[in-house]
Amino acid sequence: MSTEAHGNSTLDSPQHPLSARSRAFVPGRALRQGAKVLPEHARGHNRSLLLQTLFHQGAMSRADLSRETGLTRVTISDLIAELISDGFVAEIGMREASGPGKPAMLVDLDRAGHRIVGIDLSGSDVIIGAVLTLDGDVVVRSEVALPSAEAVVDTVIELARSLVADSHAPVLGVGVGAPGVVDGRGVVLAAPNFGWVGFDLEGSLQEALGLSVLVANDANAAVLAEYTFGGSGADVLLVKVGRGVGSGLLSGGQPMRGAHFAAGEIGHVTVGTDGGPACVCGKIGCLEAWLSVPALTARLDAAGTDAEREGVLRDAGERLGIALAPVVGALDVSEIVLSGPPELLDGPLAEQAVETLRARTLAQFHDGVRVRMTEQGQDIVLRGAAVMVLSGQLGVS
Repeated sequence: MSTEAHGNSTLDSPQHPLSARSRAFVPGRALRQGAKVLPEHARGHNRSLLLQTLFHQGAMSRADLSRETGLTRVTISDLIAELISDGFVAEIGMREASGPGKPAMLVDLDRAGHRIVGIDLSGSDVIIGAVLTLDGDVVVRSEVALPSAEAVVDTVIELARSLVADSHAPVLGVGVGAPGVVDGRGVVLAAPNFGWVGFDLEGSLQEALGLSVLVANDANAAVLAEYTFGGSGADVLLVKVGRGVGSGLLSGGQPMRGAHFAAGEIGHVTVGTDGGPACVCGKIGCLEAWLSVPALTARLDAAGTDAEREGVLRDAGERLGIALAPVVGALDVSEIVLSGPPELLDGPLAEQAVETLRARTLAQFHDGVRVRMTEQGQDIVLRGAAVMVLSGQLGVS
């Protein structure tokens, strides 16, 4: 599903190493690097630039890489030899001859040489874990029932260990998407459902597992997956609807976290002055009280007719549009991606969100904002966790 905030709403199909403690996506650093930097940072940057180029463009010769990146052939040869030694790049054979002279040797990211473990803590009743390739493909999946809050960390450690044992390749790192407000070092500042306040989840997991671990908010992880694997642009807002409602935002290809790491926490924005359902936070009429899966499903179950059910969906879509309009107006995003149950979000809800968004923003600039469903389904947080590891360990996104 894709809906555009345009004169007439339309539906179409969407198109499709650093230090172990280095943080991915630090402020001021674009995800996808494309130019040389200062000499004191050059080697690490150029190494990441080569990996980034191979990640997105596939096998190339050393001469191709030199032309593509602007680096000298001597620098390319030196870095490629280092990356082959480290197990991140492999020679895959000669290019097919197309003229006189010796065919060039092709190199590529060694996509089978390492694995990534991703863990999604955002589910309402299960914790999902997976072993992923460097391309974000899930090769092993495992689910465990969500335990009591005090047992969550031990359960995650046990799940991660079992996935590492089943990876059959060196594990580049572990990425975790967690609900709540998570700071830049993987400390969960607040996650009411787990009772976490100022809890160093990243440090606890890293100490237990002996691997590089990166933890981020689940919606922030999801938007990274959409950017790297889902074909979104550099200015995108992803709204993740599940047990709660949150969003992840990229502006100019750079994640926005906010002064208190709470950017995107739109679930507890009050959407309207007409009252509404009570929210778990104690307020009345929060977006989450209208749009979360449990709340929306309960109202649909209580509706007696198809017309009443459509009214429930359109009401929720209107509330979503009310919440999104100021974000679009302030940040000028070009695309909004919805992640959650398509049977709830796709159709009347999304259509009404677009109509409301169009009515509440400046037509000259925002009528073309695209609203669509993600195609990544329930894997989006897992794949976003993989992007976190790729960026943090290899500078690739």
